[in-house]
Amino acid sequence: MSDEHEMTYVRPDSVEGLLQRGRGLGAVRALQDPQGTAVFVYDGIRRDWRWHGADDRSLYLARLVRDLELSPTPVVEQLASDEESCLRACEVLELLALAGSEEAREGLRSYVREGEHWVRVLESVSACWPPEWWEDLGDVARARIGAEAELPWFSEPWTRFGIAVQSRPFVPRPSLAGLGTGELLALLADDRTEGDAKVDALHALNGREPAEELIPLIPSLGADGRRPLPLLRRAVERLGALAVPAARGWAQDPRPWLARLGSDVLADHPGPDALPGLVEELAEQWAARIWCGPDRTARRLARFGPDAAGAAPYLQRYWLRTPHSYERAAYLEALAAIDTNGLDYAHTESLWDCEETARLLGIASAPASPETLQRITALRDDPMETPEVRAAVRTRLLAPTGPRPL
Repeated sequence: MSDEHEMTYVRPDSVEGLLQRGRGLGAVRALQDPQGTAVFVYDGIRRDWRWHGADDRSLYLARLVRDLELSPTPVVEQLASDEESCLRACEVLELLALAGSEEAREGLRSYVREGEHWVRVLESVSACWPPEWWEDLGDVARARIGAEAELPWFSEPWTRFGIAVQSRPFVPRPSLAGLGTGELLALLADDRTEGDAKVDALHALNGREPAEELIPLIPSLGADGRRPLPLLRRAVERLGALAVPAARGWAQDPRPWLARLGSDVLADHPGPDALPGLVEELAEQWAARIWCGPDRTARRLARFGPDAAGAAPYLQRYWLRTPHSYERAAYLEALAAIDTNGLDYAHTESLWDCEETARLLGIASAPASPETLQRITALRDDPMETPEVRAAVRTRLLAPTGPRPL
């Protein structure tokens, strides 16, 4: 979060507090009083209520502006603010334009012609909109770019306009996708293989079934002896319980990065004796109102299923109250493994959530009802929605009636 004033979240059961947290219930209740909640919607665009940069609000807020039939004018006017506020408005307006708002579309195009932060806005709309909506701004870009202190860093849309950029020319490395798993492992085992090539090999392996033969190579896959190679942690996570025996040795290694990796593997696959400590850990996180990180504790608890029932009250509180919306789906997934009481409601509410991961859970698991199916169909037909959500909706609507198993 950033603002010139200290920001304090209001109660999580109020409409304002729900909207600040991006909860689905906030959107539902806002629809019941569009004029009364308009001020909170605009405030959510003007000020960044996200707890963490990973949290999503743009689609949630754009959908509220559209569904409450609010004017985009205050959002267009926000473009004239500082860069951070301008870009928040830009993200909302981009989506509103995709949903058919001519005012949003022309507001952004006009800003590219005259606004201070036009470079970032043009880069953003070129990534979001079809080319025919912005390609004709090439003359504007060529005329204005000379007044900028430095050349742009990204290729698009500048190279399309014949404008030089600072980024180094992209020289593709030979693809390793065609190599067999054994050949990729051999590259990783060879001390002569350069670091970039090893990262490419890990990338290729992460798209395949986990290879147990990777395990003995892991201690040799550090970068500069201080950290693991990029993508190595993901490769280890995909190995799951297969890595546990070796991780006991890694956890004792004098190299900090390997010891930390081993400890994390062991913590992610706890034995029965770890359950009381994990419940206590989650309780302490809740008592301290720690919003970043309890999702990992929740995932570890989920492995115990109903035996972790003592954690359910804390998981429910986190799901209801956390401002860190990115973690909300993890609490819902843990509750689905531990205690399903009340989950039908939670999955249905998630269809209105700000986070894509939460909406995906709702699509997969919300019980079939006229309201649910109407909302799921609306997500499929919403031009602002993500491709992943629309694809999940198509799968759900083709499935037999009722939620799909998790």
